Amino acid sequence: MNTNRIFWALGLLVLSFFGACQSKSTVQDYTHGRTSLVVDESLAPIIEDQLLIFQSVYPEVQVSTLYKPENELLKFLLTDSIRVAVMARTLTPQEAKFYEQKQIKIRVTRFAIDGIALITNINNTDSLLSENDIINLMQGKASAIKSLVFDNPNSSTVRYLKELAKVNSLPSKGIYALKTNPEVITYVATHPGSIGVVGVNWLMQPDASISDAVEQLKIMGVCKGNRKNDATSYFKPTQSDLALGNYPLMRNLYLINCEGGPGPGTGFTSFVAGERGQRIVLKSGLLPDSIPPREVIIRK
Repeated sequence: MNTNRIFWALGLLVLSFFGACQSKSTVQDYTHGRTSLVVDESLAPIIEDQLLIFQSVYPEVQVSTLYKPENELLKFLLTDSIRVAVMARTLTPQEAKFYEQKQIKIRVTRFAIDGIALITNINNTDSLLSENDIINLMQGKASAIKSLVFDNPNSSTVRYLKELAKVNSLPSKGIYALKTNPEVITYVATHPGSIGVVGVNWLMQPDASISDAVEQLKIMGVCKGNRKNDATSYFKPTQSDLALGNYPLMRNLYLINCEGGPGPGTGFTSFVAGERGQRIVLKSGLLPDSIPPREVIIRK
């Protein structure tokens, strides 16, 4: 009888152990569990930097990341297959209805301000453009720009410039679309005279695959409105000119969180919006949503 009780006790202990392990493995909170992000591919470098540090601090979070052009990433977010997205815009009222009908609150967090960079070959003598040069080309009118190379016809940069020019479609001449930002960088680096459109975060800390190509580029200065005779009217997407609103081609970057409750996606959002995440944004060359404080120690 005592032997049977011992076996029962051991059996219950083993079951309790495996039950505890299973419970621990399925915990979902801000710093534990699994989550998926769908990311605007033009923002890949800054998100990769954030994830590298976030997962080193919180190793019990597993994040899978999908990089897509803006139009394609919405298919994942609005079919409930992925509930956290990184975008260069917020959801429209029509898009937001998908989660509102499920009574899920959409949490939108702006974490940075980006500049859309116009790049050209380092040997190109002309390095200045006006906002209207871009608008005229996008509207199919005569322009100082002969050709503009985009990353992808469905990208957020294309959508941004279409909205700037107030057009619904791209003109048949002068506009070329590749597939990715690295392809644009490589193309412009090997084709003097061409002008490419990329997110500035691709240029500030390029990875090894494109670092040599970035060395062959320069970022063009852009002025608001028509061309100016004064060179000081032209600005580049530096942090100071983004902060002062001088650069014409600026956009906000957002984390769109549709988890509807505590989860690792919410934890990642809080990390990016917090002091450590904002320092990573600052180091990347983008403008943080909130400038991290800088401590100055004065020794007597």
